[in-house]
Amino acid sequence: MITEKELREQLPFNLEKTDFPDLGTKYQGKVRDVYSKGDRMVLITTDRVSAFDRVLATIPFKGQILNQLAVFWFEKTKHIVKNHLIDVPDPNIMVGKKVGIIPIEVVVRGYLSGSAWRDYKDGKQVSGISLPQGMRMNERFKKPLFTPSTKAKVGHDVHISKEEILAQGTIDNKMMDKIERTAFALFDYGTQHCAKQGLILVDTKYEFGLLDNELYLADEIHTPDSSRFWYLDTYQHLFDAGKDQRMIDKEYLRQWLIRERNFIGDGPLPDIPDSIKIEFAQKYIQAYEEITGREFKASVGSIIGRIKKNLKERGYF
Repeated sequence: MITEKELREQLPFNLEKTDFPDLGTKYQGKVRDVYSKGDRMVLITTDRVSAFDRVLATIPFKGQILNQLAVFWFEKTKHIVKNHLIDVPDPNIMVGKKVGIIPIEVVVRGYLSGSAWRDYKDGKQVSGISLPQGMRMNERFKKPLFTPSTKAKVGHDVHISKEEILAQGTIDNKMMDKIERTAFALFDYGTQHCAKQGLILVDTKYEFGLLDNELYLADEIHTPDSSRFWYLDTYQHLFDAGKDQRMIDKEYLRQWLIRERNFIGDGPLPDIPDSIKIEFAQKYIQAYEEITGREFKASVGSIIGRIKKNLKERGYF
């Protein structure tokens, strides 16, 4: 595993943003810089980290971890649904087909955790679903829930029910059924793979798009940015004791922000010490290695310089 010393040395080289006009028209998301030209998208995964829909800081090697994990899962799940992946010219880059993104965050939950738990304990429905009384934090659902939210360009995404989505006319009932079936199939596959690796896939978020009237999976899949992961062997003991699960995903940072900075997305951005950035990076590296069964390899130094070199060598500019 990458050492703590290497992570600290990488801090000055964290990839915050890119500027490659030759790649096409740029859209800057919370984490990815996306360049569009013709029928192609170049997605550069930076080291930016967001929580509660605010971009907060950069984390050593985070972009490479996310990109390589997404590629791993895209390859594993292409028998379930087509995806946009075409090429991987650099550890931080995916080149994909341009698909018309459906403006819905497709969320599948296996456990009552995260924002679903926060809504539940406040007496709210979860994406239009009324859950039974008396459930506990981190309790497993009898079967996974489909809990979509709207995709917000600015501000917080909003939980929304299937019925509300259909009423808005964003998609029709046939497409909604197809998306739901596909999301559950992806979640089931991810759950089974993670269980073999000693992990629990707690919940996750998918993005889908359309190309030539066919459904495509886009953006990312089963990464610690878009999903929660716990350890299978300690889940029941910690749940019975009412303790937090061992986390190797972004929920670790969310909980730190809530507890140490009283931050849930509003007001000035909190300062994140280097020690937390390094600990966060270690959790993401751990997630990569335990999900894939592969050692994470990276070198201290300029990411932007390497990206320029690799894109040029592959003929992207």
